[in-house]
Amino acid sequence: MALKIRLARGGAKKRPFYRIVVAEATSPRDGRFVERVGSYNPMLASDHADRVVLDQERIKYWLSVGAQPTDRVQLFLSRASILPAVTRTDKPTKSAPKKKAQERAKAEAAAAASA
Repeated sequence: MALKIRLARGGAKKRPFYRIVVAEATSPRDGRFVERVGSYNPMLASDHADRVVLDQERIKYWLSVGAQPTDRVQLFLSRASILPAVTRTDKPTKSAPKKKAQERAKAEAAAAASA
């Protein structure tokens, strides 16, 4: 049984509210879960105290048992100093300039530096 700590969506249309839950990896997003360990309300200001509410003791227990947090939940946990911060690189390699374009850019930079 692989466990995940993830978000389960609630709230009305265009007014999201998320519960942070421990659930089996195969269960649906808003379906069955093992335990609710917090909440996230994106409609509140980012500095509001109730925007992210975490039950730190239970989260630490589930992490020790082997539950894996999703990317968004891991960001919340790192801000709460439960987990170390994750270094993410948002640099896509497919859209990087190809070899000829890189050579052209180097040539233009060299021409601009010499002028």
